[in-house]
Amino acid sequence: MNKFLRLGLSALALMFVFNILAVTETKAQLNDILKTMDAHNKALTSLKANVTMEKFNAQLDETDTFTGSTMYLPKIAKREMYARIDWEKPVVENIAIIGKKYTLYRPRLNQVIEGTTEKSKNNATAGGALAFMSMSKNELKANYNVRYLGQESVSGSVSTWHLELTPKTKTTYKIAELWIDGNGMPVQAKVIENNNDSTTVFLSKLQKNVDIPGNVFAINVPKSAKVIKG
Repeated sequence: MNKFLRLGLSALALMFVFNILAVTETKAQLNDILKTMDAHNKALTSLKANVTMEKFNAQLDETDTFTGSTMYLPKIAKREMYARIDWEKPVVENIAIIGKKYTLYRPRLNQVIEGTTEKSKNNATAGGALAFMSMSKNELKANYNVRYLGQESVSGSVSTWHLELTPKTKTTYKIAELWIDGNGMPVQAKVIENNNDSTTVFLSKLQKNVDIPGNVFAINVPKSAKVIKG
């Protein structure tokens, strides 16, 4: 075997070893990230935050941006996940999510839409993105193939771990992504639908473990409002 062939085979062998080491290191990093998320999840009893949502329409190549505030109570043994989102711009809308069911109130139209976040094609998809925040490590592993994509800054300054979640069973979306801060808090979530439309939700000005009474998740809807099934 000539010298150059031996060198080439040696280089390939080294690359193979380095690739194995890189995969092992990535798996170890992913496991540590999921453990940190799990610990944060268990310690989080409530959350208030500002929320920004970007909805991208792949067919039109257009992005709509919404801003507002959110309140959140994680899922526990005796209670489903509770979330409320109050959009302020560009329009006023109120959304309450309990488990997978949502109520969306549009004051300007005097209209109420009721449905599930899994089938939603409107602003309630933000509730679906928020749902990832209440998932345990075991739930994530059971429902998704999880891949660590590396470190990344979001909103220009927040250092995060970037995860990609591919559903193991057929859903209305093909990929979800999470950006996790150093405390294990998902500060950004992105859901990419099968038609390549996407919804990205970013949380800022976080207030954790503050008192949030359950009745704030009830939206006051006029009796005259038209009810539509979503």
